[in-house]
Amino acid sequence: MTVLHDLYRPSLALLTDLYQLTMTYGYWQQGMTNHEAVFHLFFRKNPFKGGFTLASGLQTAIEFVQQFRFDESDLSYLAEQTGNDGKPLFEPAFLAYLGAMQFTCDIDAIPEGTVVFPHGPLIRITGPLIQCQLLETALLNIVNFQTLIATKSARVVSAAKGEPVLEFGLRRAQGIDGGLSASRAAYVGGCASTSNVLAGKLYGIPIKGTHAHSWVMSFDTELEAFEQYAAALPNNCVFLVDTYDTLKGVQHAVEVGRKLREQGHEMIGIRLDSGDLAFLSIEARQILDAGGFPKAAIVASNDLDEHLIRSLKEQGAQISIWGVGTNLVTAADQPALGGVYKLSAIRQPDGPWKYRVKLSEQLIKVSNPGIQQVRRYHGADGAVSDMIYDIEHPPVGAATIVDPMDMSRRKHLPDGAAYTDLLVPIFRQGKLVYELPSLADIRVRALEQQAQFHSGIRRFDNPHSYPVGLEKGLFDRKSTLIMQARGEQP
Repeated sequence: MTVLHDLYRPSLALLTDLYQLTMTYGYWQQGMTNHEAVFHLFFRKNPFKGGFTLASGLQTAIEFVQQFRFDESDLSYLAEQTGNDGKPLFEPAFLAYLGAMQFTCDIDAIPEGTVVFPHGPLIRITGPLIQCQLLETALLNIVNFQTLIATKSARVVSAAKGEPVLEFGLRRAQGIDGGLSASRAAYVGGCASTSNVLAGKLYGIPIKGTHAHSWVMSFDTELEAFEQYAAALPNNCVFLVDTYDTLKGVQHAVEVGRKLREQGHEMIGIRLDSGDLAFLSIEARQILDAGGFPKAAIVASNDLDEHLIRSLKEQGAQISIWGVGTNLVTAADQPALGGVYKLSAIRQPDGPWKYRVKLSEQLIKVSNPGIQQVRRYHGADGAVSDMIYDIEHPPVGAATIVDPMDMSRRKHLPDGAAYTDLLVPIFRQGKLVYELPSLADIRVRALEQQAQFHSGIRRFDNPHSYPVGLEKGLFDRKSTLIMQARGEQP
């Protein structure tokens, strides 16, 4: 299923920033249409002050690339744009070039559901400079957000310690696509289901939900509301009990649950959406058990996140299903990942690669050169370190990695150590060569990936820093480029 095609018109080429098009126009004017480039998409810091990040959004990005083209309406719109002199911004021959352009890039990427870390590329794009440039904004838009939400979801699911987490943030999400992308990414991160019915249809995510306070308020009494809901949907009864008096609401749920049982149905449980969730869940559990419903679930909602879930569990809350909305789908404590897309190499037709590095007064913003790959080393207990290396100069035998933020921090990797190269081929010459996994398989991968890392990396507060560094040769080449760019002798 092509979700983007189902949601939007065929062309999304103008999902970009204007400066991508003005730069592309400049390249075209300079006769650089056949220049090749290498760009990397990566991020600089783990979100939420955490120790890891969960890659997501690749399949959406693949769909975007497969559909990438400028249609007549795009070109007509661009033809109407003017500069500050009132004259057309783009000449007709350039627009004709865009209209005839066929995507021919190579793309390598880390599969969705993989645990990733700062500075290592999630995606590497190699091909005509103009095409690489035009993909930047959309790829960042897609991958930044879904990676952020998948990571938040993984943290929430971790806090729930095996109990199901329901994502139901659509009403608070950042628009229609924000809601759909968030539901998809939350499922990748480990949520068991969503309330978002369109996401369920498009992505195959299990959907869950019952009734709201307005249902209860539509009847004269809460008891009548529960009875009528049970009559309408006897196989979907989770009663929202906090419209008036929560514990009386639980008693009413028990009363209706007994009637359901007499009719051959079973009450699923109750939902708490306000108040002291720890206290109310303990009291509700006692009422449910005494009423003959020891298996009835207690679902909790009300602005939950990983920290509040952890606190409630520490207080002995008797909650068995967690409904998480706003704080998950908006990543409320950090609403952007901050991923970037940087040029690292360029060459003229049939010429050698010339490596590029971006300098900055901030060390974290100095980019890495070369054609990069991420190599993950494994020990007996799981992943032990990641090496970012240049595929033009692959490591041989024993190797050393250097922390790009602190050159004094180094790790030596012995000859023969087990490893996996994380970036895999996705497109070759514009043709898809990657076998797309199901979303359910991506979700399983995400859970398995997290299990490969020490618990200290996954903890919420002051997590352990997982070793990630540049292969020593790449680090040295980067240092030389920095000195040359600053006019110094290496």
